[in-house]
Amino acid sequence: MSVAVLQMVSQDDVPANLVTARRLLEQAAAGGARLAVLPENFAAMGRRDGAALGRAEAEGRGPVLPCLRQAARDFGLWIVAGTLPLPPAGRPQAKAHACSLLFDDHGELVARYDKLHLFDVDVADQRGRYRESDDYAHGERLVVANTPVGRLGLTVCYDLRFPELYGALRDAGAELISAPSAFTAVTGAAHWHVLVRARALETQCYVLAAGQGGRHPGPRETYGHSAIVDPWGRLLAEQAQGEGVLLASRDAEEQAAIRQRMPMHRHRRFSVSAVPRPVEME
Repeated sequence: MSVAVLQMVSQDDVPANLVTARRLLEQAAAGGARLAVLPENFAAMGRRDGAALGRAEAEGRGPVLPCLRQAARDFGLWIVAGTLPLPPAGRPQAKAHACSLLFDDHGELVARYDKLHLFDVDVADQRGRYRESDDYAHGERLVVANTPVGRLGLTVCYDLRFPELYGALRDAGAELISAPSAFTAVTGAAHWHVLVRARALETQCYVLAAGQGGRHPGPRETYGHSAIVDPWGRLLAEQAQGEGVLLASRDAEEQAAIRQRMPMHRHRRFSVSAVPRPVEME
């Protein structure tokens, strides 16, 4: 079964970004992918009205969710919808979550993951200061879901720096882990490759790291280098900058053999007791 990772250079124009996302999803499906991962903030970058956008989507007035559902149906594709600023279910006026949604190939919502770790850091770039908690509330649970290509754990961007989260997803049976991202150019150059390969190696999972790769309003520059990494830590596909579609196949037999030859999961001496219990999604 093939998977796809999509890299974008999203701007603050939602309709234009959706046209690009649909075109890339169509390319992924044409390449044989059953599951495709969009990057963080794929629908908009640099806008300050994220809460209003999210409320409109939650109330059925926005263009993003219908576009994703239609693309999933049209292309017969499971889609990890990067992130959207969505309020908690039934609480439209509450602070939004940076939310990663999983749609099946019928356009049905299968899973929702709210980003656990918010990017509140200082970076030596043009922007200098990032405070996601000003706009978002953090999530409170792990999410794993069954897909045609295997059991998928959902994460987002800054989550990559927290290995206990990935270990808990492996405990929950994850075979692939999505990581839609928008790493800054500075932090990406320093840490991106190390992080995505480490998370794959320690979990013996495929890591599907879909990034933003270019310049955005703000000003903001993202690192790109979207990647598909296998359970042995091999880089199967990578896109340095600009938009693109990466494709790779999951080899379930090889993954099982890697886990059998090096049974790290059984050898672990300490459990991750402080991580929330995962939510099972069918």
